[in-house]
Amino acid sequence: MTPHFTRLMAAAALAALPLTLMAETTDKAHDHAGHDHGHDHGHDHGHDHADEAAERVHAGQFEDSQVAPRALSDWEGAWQSVLPYLLDGTLDPAMAKKAESGEKTAEAYRAYYEVGYATEVNAIDIENGRVTFSSPEGSYGADYVSDGYEILTYDSGSRGVRYIFRKAGGDAEAPGFIQFSDHRIAPEKVSHYHIYTGDDRAEVLKELTNWPTYYPADWSGTDILHDQLAH
Repeated sequence: MTPHFTRLMAAAALAALPLTLMAETTDKAHDHAGHDHGHDHGHDHGHDHADEAAERVHAGQFEDSQVAPRALSDWEGAWQSVLPYLLDGTLDPAMAKKAESGEKTAEAYRAYYEVGYATEVNAIDIENGRVTFSSPEGSYGADYVSDGYEILTYDSGSRGVRYIFRKAGGDAEAPGFIQFSDHRIAPEKVSHYHIYTGDDRAEVLKELTNWPTYYPADWSGTDILHDQLAH
């Protein structure tokens, strides 16, 4: 069985693409603590419902009608790869927490995330539609414009949205397409994101095992660990 893509934007329409579902959706899903419904105050009750709705979206449970276009400005800022903190052991407590309720050992989760986080791009800067990628070999960048979004439905039944941007001009080294996934389905600033890059839009959509992940550049390893432990 293969996942299918729901096309929502005519300008971005493509033929359906065959994919082999990987375990990303279930392994990357964060566990959330239950909400305290002991308060009768109307504001608190409304907040609980809002949180529950956000958790359903985060878990890949949403309707097509809830999905909205997003601008590149949602990801504007200076970002750092999370990979070094996994490799130096900073995130070991997060791997241990996953093992407590998951189906893998902490070591197996670490190996899984090493593949997922793998990247040579250690920093990304996004400003006014321009994306600059930095690696030990140097920096390169390009201007990007929206190329729509795609809703992915997996064999597990969960869903995700890729927000896609097309290169409009810039350095030859910069990828032709970048695709963001951050467990959001409408305009919103985020604390981290997964990014997929390449020169073939359709091929990039097929990528499910490598999802380089970035956090704000001014966050410490401890900040990132606390964020991961909170989910």
